[in-house]
Amino acid sequence: MSAVTAETADVAPTSSEGAEPTPALRRKAVFASAIGTTIEWYDFLLYGTAAALVFNKVFFPSADPLTGAMLAFSTYAVGFMARPFGGVIFGHFGDRIGRRQLLILTLMIMGATTFAIGLLPTFDQVGVLAPALLIGLRLIQGFGLGGEWGAAILMATEYSEPAKRGLWGGLMQAGGGLGNVLATAILAIMAAVQTPHDFLAWGWRVPFLVSAVLIGVGWWVRLSLGESPVFEAAVKKAEAGVHKAPVIQAIKARPWQVLLGGGLKLGENVSFYLMTTFGITYLTSVLGMTRSQTLNSILAGSVCAALTMPLWSALSDRIGRKPVYAFGAAGVGLWAFAFYPLLATKQPLVITFALVAGLIMHSAMNGPQGAMIAELFPTRIRYSGASLAYQVTPIIGGSWAPVISLAIFKATHSTVAISGYLAATCAVSFVCALLAKETKGLSWAEIDAEA
Repeated sequence: MSAVTAETADVAPTSSEGAEPTPALRRKAVFASAIGTTIEWYDFLLYGTAAALVFNKVFFPSADPLTGAMLAFSTYAVGFMARPFGGVIFGHFGDRIGRRQLLILTLMIMGATTFAIGLLPTFDQVGVLAPALLIGLRLIQGFGLGGEWGAAILMATEYSEPAKRGLWGGLMQAGGGLGNVLATAILAIMAAVQTPHDFLAWGWRVPFLVSAVLIGVGWWVRLSLGESPVFEAAVKKAEAGVHKAPVIQAIKARPWQVLLGGGLKLGENVSFYLMTTFGITYLTSVLGMTRSQTLNSILAGSVCAALTMPLWSALSDRIGRKPVYAFGAAGVGLWAFAFYPLLATKQPLVITFALVAGLIMHSAMNGPQGAMIAELFPTRIRYSGASLAYQVTPIIGGSWAPVISLAIFKATHSTVAISGYLAATCAVSFVCALLAKETKGLSWAEIDAEA
């Protein structure tokens, strides 16, 4: 049976929003979105973990440890700078020709660049060319990820039924959490079984090269999925038209929603990277914890976050997106003042507790986030609008958060101001959650009609 025939067999009679997907096809869409997102976030977050542990030594070896870490995190930030451009470009085509093709293309871009990073020469081998190549590949990687999230979240949520949209979107978001688990786990294994010399010499490359295998799996799964039925239905409606520049249309028609979505993203984005990426540097370079101890604690927190993300998302389908998101923002903002003192105890169990608790509360934002931001925009500009809201904030949020935090620590030798910085960004997300309109349970047709 051909792919087209197989997809048609899984589609029920048409509804007001187009062909109604069967439960089997809904599950397939969520799985295809989540597994690809797992792989792509594995690629992206692997870089952040490696930047905290390795890149300051193999690409910036002449600097002192904290300065080297700042330089490594600067190349890390470059990927975030490229993400909005990916969101704009892929969002433009995603709103004009569909989500599916972009879902596959972004996966291939991410996989190729991650594999290439694993083959890069070090500073000792080629000098300044090494960090230059690293920055170039990081730019391409960020560009690909900028388009990935919009395609994946829309395929998951546009295939889902309204009453379970938060859950399906949360399962896709959990794919990102699982990607962090995989990235942390494989680095933890390499650090545990190798000497520090071997890990720095070649062991850190293995997780990047393994990406090639993972990408093949994701490509095969995504290739078998059909186009979003909600998008196809919108295209068929003559009154819907085709926007020549959907990104501009999103800014003109829904500027408040773009700002709200960006505000929702800010606290979630900053808190994640301050607890994980900066947390790794603080634990290893400042407190002197071993790589294995640090990665094991991060791994425990990441596993708990990935497991609880769908639970928070399902709760948002029952009581609403706003209260769940606001709870997560308030919880992480308050926890910020306990988090770093708990890390400073240097007790592995206490450190693990701090990370587990923080990342579980973080999941209350990250889980419902996909559905909540997607529901801010009508179908024909949803890819562009959601990508803008999601990808622009990290330029001033997660991208520079580790660099800013290291600069604060070098200047003050204290984490109090870092906790205040983290709490302030969560306060922004808390206020945006309260200001946002509750959209749980609304059909896409109702959201389009209101827009």
